[in-house]
Amino acid sequence: MRESTPPPLARAHLDRDGVGRGDAARSGRFDADPDARVLLLHDARALLTERVEGAPPVLDLRSPAEVSSVIAAAGSADEGAAPVVLRVYLGRALDDEGSAYAGAPIEVWVLDDASAALLEPEEARWAGLRQAAPMLSDRDAGLFTQAVAISNWHRSSAFCPRCGAPTEPIESGWSRRCTNDGGQVFPRTDAAVIVLVTDADDRVLLGSNAMWQSNRFSLLAGFVEPGESLESAVVREVGEEAGLEVVDVTYVASQPWPFPASLMLGFTARAVSAEAAASAVPDGEEILELRWFSREELAAALPEVGFPGRTSIAGWMLEAWFGGPIEASPQGWGA
Repeated sequence: MRESTPPPLARAHLDRDGVGRGDAARSGRFDADPDARVLLLHDARALLTERVEGAPPVLDLRSPAEVSSVIAAAGSADEGAAPVVLRVYLGRALDDEGSAYAGAPIEVWVLDDASAALLEPEEARWAGLRQAAPMLSDRDAGLFTQAVAISNWHRSSAFCPRCGAPTEPIESGWSRRCTNDGGQVFPRTDAAVIVLVTDADDRVLLGSNAMWQSNRFSLLAGFVEPGESLESAVVREVGEEAGLEVVDVTYVASQPWPFPASLMLGFTARAVSAEAAASAVPDGEEILELRWFSREELAAALPEVGFPGRTSIAGWMLEAWFGGPIEASPQGWGA
């Protein structure tokens, strides 16, 4: 199973410019560069706009001078608070369908509540990644995904894992340094496998997770354990969650899932036999219900049964198997 387009959050059109991150003078040049652009982030939501009425939204990228002047003119509502909580250099935009920002350096600025309200008080213009990603261009989807992922890491890495002292951002936001011993910590991503299991009749196996509302189904998935290969993780997870032995484990694609810090690695697999498929049972802890769906049964189940949204790799893989969009699928849930 191969889709002609990558999963929604695996799209990107950006030079991450790893070399430029270590340039000590880069931040000063960025602030003075009229071509530089800032991706505004508040509460993991980005500011969107419409270039043309009725057209798909785009990221509302603003110049650092504009953002700074608005904040400076009004000041932060919280005495002594930093209006820009975090700055991270994302890289340089590539040419994206004639984008005016081609070659421009881009940073994400994470804002406090007061600054976000100053720059855009209309809540509807601030959108989450799960909601917005399917509508965005490759460049904007990649920028938004990267911004959420790196800001999540900073929020969870404020203290040194060795001694507990505070850490501070360095290397343009791509590392943090312990203020006590000077040790560095770097961003980490948790690997998780997600698998589309089929039987001899090409039905797909979907499970309902205990953490979801009833009547929601998705592909089986789980984190990779230390010392475990991806293929072994697929076999183990399906065995644990469905009591099912699978064969022909095949890698399909991957995408980041920054909620908060996963990399989803998609696979297909096949039930070892018809007898094994018929005897699949949920573990009763993580998975409360299992169902085999043919394409006709899946279509008939809509809209009463919820399937993963299009931002997820689960939705992307399921639609590839289904052969087209699953129109009534709810948006924004499932990995």
